Amino acid sequence: MGQALLAHRPGLAATYYRAADELLGIPLARLCREGPAHDLDDPAVAQPAILLTSLAALDVLRAHGVQPDAVAGHSLGEYTALVAAGCLAWTDALWLVRLHGELVASFNDRVPGAMAAVVGLERATVARLCAESAAATGQIVEITGDNDPGQTMVSGQARAVARLVRQARTAGAARVVPVPAGGPFHSSLLRGIEAEFTDALRETEFRAPRVPFVSSVTGDRVTTAAGAVAALRSQLTTPVRWTDAVKRLTAAGTNRFVEVGPGLVLGGLIRRIAPGARVHTTGSARQLALTLGALAPATTF
Repeated sequence: MGQALLAHRPGLAATYYRAADELLGIPLARLCREGPAHDLDDPAVAQPAILLTSLAALDVLRAHGVQPDAVAGHSLGEYTALVAAGCLAWTDALWLVRLHGELVASFNDRVPGAMAAVVGLERATVARLCAESAAATGQIVEITGDNDPGQTMVSGQARAVARLVRQARTAGAARVVPVPAGGPFHSSLLRGIEAEFTDALRETEFRAPRVPFVSSVTGDRVTTAAGAVAALRSQLTTPVRWTDAVKRLTAAGTNRFVEVGPGLVLGGLIRRIAPGARVHTTGSARQLALTLGALAPATTF
């Protein structure tokens, strides 16, 4: 992650990557570039790596004059969005994400969890299958994300999620994809780490967003520093409302989206939520060059 960004702007190595290594006390820059992949299975490493790469991509966009009219983030992406909105310093965001990953990983060691994406079933059907799997296993599994009108995320304890995956396939789901997230993100199971993470949020300086910020926790705008803190606290145990967030943005006139950071997942979700929207990505050198060509045509990458 981030190779193309560093090749284009070597100065990012000092601005972000070396600074991140010093802040967190782990070789995050090397892990981003080289892996090994199994180290990135740990959310305490994977989440800061994704955030760091997203921040570097945001820096490149801004250096070419590409500035957002509004921002939103899916799950972990809310931290990058808050940095982009001027609400949170990037170093504070990185530290919070590292702590969040450590807390989830520690909890997952004690209570093994899992996640899966269910495609092509009505949300009411997925809810019913969750209840049936919970009753059959004596474990928790619940809906933890509305990614687009046809895709529902579930999280919970490992055996309950495994049964849900089997039952969803039997019920006619178009696809059921286990997600190697390293924990039961956005589920009620994480109430056990809520107090410690809330303390960290309270000790961190937040400012009111300078750019309109739409939270995927509420699916609506957040306009105050306190609201941003509440969103990050709530997202521990609250389902992601990405469909609502994108619809809120489009209702306000947004018709062009840039997915900032590694991957293409959000772009696909946005196209299904808002078929008329133009979507740009930054996950590879070619994608970033195309995005800059479309949004900042006077520049080259």
